[in-house]
Amino acid sequence: MKFISWNVNGIRACVKKGFLDFFQEVDADFFCLQEIKMQEGQLMLDLPGYEQYWNYAERKGYSGTAIFTKHSPLNVHYGLGEDFPDLEGRVITLEYEQFYLMTMYTPNAKRDLSRLGYRMEWEQEVRMYIQSLQESKPVILCGDLNVAREGIDVKNDRANIGNAGFTDQERGKFERLMTSGFIDSFRYFYPTDDESFTWWSYMAKVRERNIGWRIDYFLVDQNLESRLKDASIYAHIYGSDHCPVGMELTTGSKC
Repeated sequence: MKFISWNVNGIRACVKKGFLDFFQEVDADFFCLQEIKMQEGQLMLDLPGYEQYWNYAERKGYSGTAIFTKHSPLNVHYGLGEDFPDLEGRVITLEYEQFYLMTMYTPNAKRDLSRLGYRMEWEQEVRMYIQSLQESKPVILCGDLNVAREGIDVKNDRANIGNAGFTDQERGKFERLMTSGFIDSFRYFYPTDDESFTWWSYMAKVRERNIGWRIDYFLVDQNLESRLKDASIYAHIYGSDHCPVGMELTTGSKC
């Protein structure tokens, strides 16, 4: 089974930049999006064979997530629960017989770290929500998690220490999440690769020079380790300031 995740930084703009070409070429079982930046009815995608699930932000042109899937879920859940409203459309969870698939667009702490406090609250709620899911079955978490885990995940790591996405607080929360029983699928297969990134600034020639960050992930429950087949970063695919990332599991009898 093939899984894809992509922060499209505006799906309407990305569609004009080749989104559907990649979508059709990669032929994934599950295709997860973050930062769709649209409201219901603003875009109609004809995706034969796929069910579509969208979580729109209340604020127009902001945030939002989506999942396109070939496999009908048992249940669909939007957000993190009634006690922590998801007004920005950041989470969708699909339940299947053998796992939960969760796509997430983690809040950015902002350049001045003015949203770091909210980010810490978010991380706490996410961990509690995931642990509640894990009580019944394994979880696959994908998306733009807005944090670089290690120095190897940032081109100029020393110069970025303390910056949004590379603070001790954010990295600490990420490591605590990992202790919930997750495997970083890309690092599982490519533990020493220090030239594979998923996000680049729009500043001139930054992407051409590969001055990037790896902040988009597929985190896989360790109970699914035996089914891990491969992980990918599609750095050659443009259309957003992020590139798609992928993960494959060996096919079971059911999802």
